[in-house]
Amino acid sequence: MQTARMTVLMTPDRKAAIEQRAAQMGVSSGEFIRLAVDNYDRDDVTEEELGALVDEVNQIIPQMQASLQRSSEALESTHQVVDQLLKEMGIRQ
Repeated sequence: MQTARMTVLMTPDRKAAIEQRAAQMGVSSGEFIRLAVDNYDRDDVTEEELGALVDEVNQIIPQMQASLQRSSEALESTHQVVDQLLKEMGIRQ
């Protein structure tokens, strides 16, 4: 594979941040930058598409909250049943 070198100037702080993030991912700084460039595309999603997604999320949030509330109530009820059973078995006071 043929390669070519590219020099990019940045502040020492920014360089250190990139090196740290690369190390956390277990890749070299060069590989980290190549991955970032390969995955960067501002034109992937339009503002209109993002707006539509926000609208969908905002519509579903009340349903999600209701579902979470029902789950919480079911867990509390189950907790009470288990607690009572453990008391009857003498495991819990």
